[in-house]
Amino acid sequence: MYKRYNEINVYDATKKRVEYIFDNFNKIYVSFSGGKDSTVMLHIVLDEAIKRNRKVGVMIIDLEGQYEYTINHMLKCVDMYKDNIDLYWICLPIHLRNGVSVYETHWLCWDEDKKNSWIRTTPKQSITDLSYFPFFHKGMEFEEFDVEFGKWYSNGEKVACLVGIRSDESLNRYRTIASTKKEMFDKKSWSTKIDDNLFNFYPIYDWKTKDIWVYQAKNKNKPHNELYDVMYRAGLTISQMRICQPYGDDQRRGLWLFHLIEPHTWARVVARVNGANSGALYINENGNINGYNKISKPEGHTWKSFADLLLNSMPKKTQEHYSNKIYIFEKWWVRRGYPEGIPDEADLSLENARKVPSYRRICKTLLRNDYWSKGLGFSQHKSEAYLKYLELMKKRKKLNVLALSEVV
Repeated sequence: MYKRYNEINVYDATKKRVEYIFDNFNKIYVSFSGGKDSTVMLHIVLDEAIKRNRKVGVMIIDLEGQYEYTINHMLKCVDMYKDNIDLYWICLPIHLRNGVSVYETHWLCWDEDKKNSWIRTTPKQSITDLSYFPFFHKGMEFEEFDVEFGKWYSNGEKVACLVGIRSDESLNRYRTIASTKKEMFDKKSWSTKIDDNLFNFYPIYDWKTKDIWVYQAKNKNKPHNELYDVMYRAGLTISQMRICQPYGDDQRRGLWLFHLIEPHTWARVVARVNGANSGALYINENGNINGYNKISKPEGHTWKSFADLLLNSMPKKTQEHYSNKIYIFEKWWVRRGYPEGIPDEADLSLENARKVPSYRRICKTLLRNDYWSKGLGFSQHKSEAYLKYLELMKKRKKLNVLALSEVV
């Protein structure tokens, strides 16, 4: 789908979208992360709520490993709009990705068993009781919680969840908006039906980053996260600024900032999760340390044997995870023009464009600790689906071994 431009600016268009949502939904809540996008969305939504003398829900999923700047900003916003919001500040043990270690591939924020090593204490208005939500269980995936909260909040009524994502941020976010296969609300492309009564809306989907900052400049009475100001002074470009939990696959490249911006927080970040310190030291390096840009194989090794070496150096659980991914990758390409198996290496530009397979691509994925193997063309699984996938892989591998033994 091509972008079509209208004779209206994005701010006025967003206000009309928000008015439409208020006209059609009695129940509305905002997913608020404290980032620049969700902050602008929160301000615009609350302007409308105040005008109509209505309350809206505000869901904050607090992931523990966050800057004090972000927490203070969210507290300021919550206090500013306290008369018009129902607050759900959630500090529960949610299962999160750790992109800086193969030994601890995931971690639990707010894990009661590790309370002494928490990065920070829970805010006084936060929800910490594991029994507060009837659907919650310890170790729940972030994506799973996000959906279940919406279903719980609806309580059988139609509910709108407002999410501050922009299509310019990534191809996946553009697809979220542009998809013609998804179910929508009233044929609005900036909406997605999640469940019978739950609909996601993306009111600022067509904003560019500069629009966000123009809005903040024109509305100086509306607080913004001052962490962005500090990041700008530290030399980061707009696209490099990330405020999410620091250990994720994308966010880990900003780990080094913690010990510059908040050294007191950094000490606790290092102690909290395996691999954080080395991740901060080496994540921006090129080469074999983290698999970025040009990599090399050890003397006497092919890329295939180097991949085997890397796999054998991993803990069993991580090794099995990557082995499953590689198995699928190899089988997929065997059926698409490589009946003798994938090559050790190919034209590098074609490899980087993911147009041809190679064991060099596999090595780069392993060195990057690219857990979901996006470099091999995979996407992140939902938690329940992933467990089923693991069981299926075990069965398939067992069947292949049996078939080979019969041939021999």
